[in-house]
Amino acid sequence: MTQPAITIDASGITIPAYSDWYAWLVSVYQSIFGPDVYLGNDSQDGQLIGILAQVFTDLGNAVGAAYNAYSPATAQGNGLASQVKLNGLKKLVAGNSTATLTLVGQAGTVITNGIVADASGNQWALPTSVTIGTSGTVSVTATCTTAGAITAQAGQISQIQTPTQGWQSATNAGAAVPGKPVETDAQLRVRQSNSTAAPAQAIIDAIAAAVGNVPGVTQYQIYENATATVDANGVPAAAIAPIVLGGSVSAVAAAIQLRKPPGGITYGTTSVQVLDPVGLPVTINFFQLAQTPIYAALTIQPLTGYAASTGGLIQAAIAAAISATGIGAAVYPLRLLGAANLSGSAAISAASAILGYAVTQAQLDALSETYEITAFAVGTAPSPTGTAAIPIAFNAAAVGSAADVALTVL
Repeated sequence: MTQPAITIDASGITIPAYSDWYAWLVSVYQSIFGPDVYLGNDSQDGQLIGILAQVFTDLGNAVGAAYNAYSPATAQGNGLASQVKLNGLKKLVAGNSTATLTLVGQAGTVITNGIVADASGNQWALPTSVTIGTSGTVSVTATCTTAGAITAQAGQISQIQTPTQGWQSATNAGAAVPGKPVETDAQLRVRQSNSTAAPAQAIIDAIAAAVGNVPGVTQYQIYENATATVDANGVPAAAIAPIVLGGSVSAVAAAIQLRKPPGGITYGTTSVQVLDPVGLPVTINFFQLAQTPIYAALTIQPLTGYAASTGGLIQAAIAAAISATGIGAAVYPLRLLGAANLSGSAAISAASAILGYAVTQAQLDALSETYEITAFAVGTAPSPTGTAAIPIAFNAAAVGSAADVALTVL
């Protein structure tokens, strides 16, 4: 039998499988000790061959990983982060969500290293030292101690975790500003691909590439009205309407100005004045992405093997699927049933983030067998009642939170 070999040719790399190495080792062993030698799994010689075959397989996989690390399409982790540096990119690190809290208590009370929790149990840290004013209140910016796009709606951050004499209550009047999420390899590959369009002849692609490379930008889309009249969204004729979430408004405006054609019209509710290449002031308009909270209500019948922790995974999976719908994309409730059954990439990502290790679809399939969905509704209010599609404005995106997914276990 021909010895297996790792080969690299015009079609790429070919790595022998474990079965190939095992079969070859068996043939070599039999050529030495005879065809009648016993090599069953319960024999010492058979076990040795299995170990050697696994060693050769692991070595081949390591060579394959090294080979694939030279392409952004196949590189992973640190290898991918190194490759995208050739495009002037850096892998985005996670940021922390922030929220404005109103603290109520006795005037003059000093709160040191205060912590307030939200309805989902996430902790929000106050500034190192806060003093309640003479009016009995003070407004401060609290930072979530967990990195990533942690969300909290108005009134959800109110549980004092560090009781202090004179400090009576805390609440957030508005929704928290989500932090920068952890960038996955798949997201970085998309950003790398978009970055290569920066010098493109297609103006929209070039603007999108420039905006996407602005530090802090997590979502973006360049909407174009190519008609000669104002469209249904109110965008003027022959105008572009950039829609952006995150990043410095001045840096976003500068990126748009860099790529837009001379005399091109920009449209949006955020206006920033920048200088053109000859130093003349130009006003750039764009939309800061509006976020539409989506609520869900789910009733399940537990079956054999159901655990309370599974309910948390279901809530997180539904929230992740809602947030993944994209800018201007309607939310179709029945399409969320896949996530509710712990199926799909959103469910895998959400479960992996909660459990702290890479979860496979097979593992989630086993959990989905432990319950049956009996009712499901989605809406834009805390008490959702419908299964009809929820339209989202062209300059907005649906956002889901596990805290906004009400789960009833019968």
